[in-house]
Amino acid sequence: MEYSRILKNKNKVTCTTFDHRSYSETTGNFSIRFVFSGNETCAIGRRQLSLHTDSFIMLNKGTLFTSSNDPRLPVNVLSIEFDEEYLKEFTAKFFKGKKGGLFDTEHAAYQLRETIYPLKADLKLNISRLKNFIEDEHTDEALINELLQRSLQNCCSIYNEEISLKAKKLNFLNVNTRVEILRRLNLAKEFLYANYDKNISLESLANYACLSVNHLLRTFKLAYNQSPHQYLIQIRLQRAQLLLAKTEYPVYEIVNMVGFKCTSSFIRLFRNRYQTTPLKYRNVAA
Repeated sequence: MEYSRILKNKNKVTCTTFDHRSYSETTGNFSIRFVFSGNETCAIGRRQLSLHTDSFIMLNKGTLFTSSNDPRLPVNVLSIEFDEEYLKEFTAKFFKGKKGGLFDTEHAAYQLRETIYPLKADLKLNISRLKNFIEDEHTDEALINELLQRSLQNCCSIYNEEISLKAKKLNFLNVNTRVEILRRLNLAKEFLYANYDKNISLESLANYACLSVNHLLRTFKLAYNQSPHQYLIQIRLQRAQLLLAKTEYPVYEIVNMVGFKCTSSFIRLFRNRYQTTPLKYRNVAA
């Protein structure tokens, strides 16, 4: 099932639900993709951008990607494709010639925008309302455009936190060096998102990111304020949250599905992070 709307300003919003499919597509314009249920993986070359309901991705104009999904859950994807002229007007209005930011093509960090981002509360609220308007075939384009503008502002703020500010945390004098190290750390982050249910060694993670183990540990902690292992545990617990809320898999199966080996340690980690047990969380979220 697909709902699609091309607005008068040439922005395009598409909401698609599917069970299991794989297809390749080239983006016509700068696009942002969100998942409302299930899990979509967008492969760009060797990179696997694994997208869940707590994250989103940005795709540059002309990017060739292959979409696939976990067949265990239906996938509901919202895609927003922004017209170039609209982006120019947006940039002029909200950035007013300031350097840096999501759409500054001359800024060193611009090349890093095509990665996974956390879905923050304000953005989640705006895109949820946008999705409802598109599916209900809402006729008031002014309201839809207001939500698009707010969503884009939210994305710019998240980009600044996840790219610009993290690059500044890296203690290298040369800007290009900071950007290059963050690019490699983004590869490590994406690898963790795509393989959280597997055993991941520091050596394999460092090799994928083209960093030494010591360099990976030091710079990852600088950028993300936690070690790669702590980041991996965080992802696994987030995925467990989704499975507890959206499926009927028993806890012991979820433990294996998200990469934990011991049910008792999973329950302890879950309780420490969310101040409740997995079963109590499921009862409240159901």
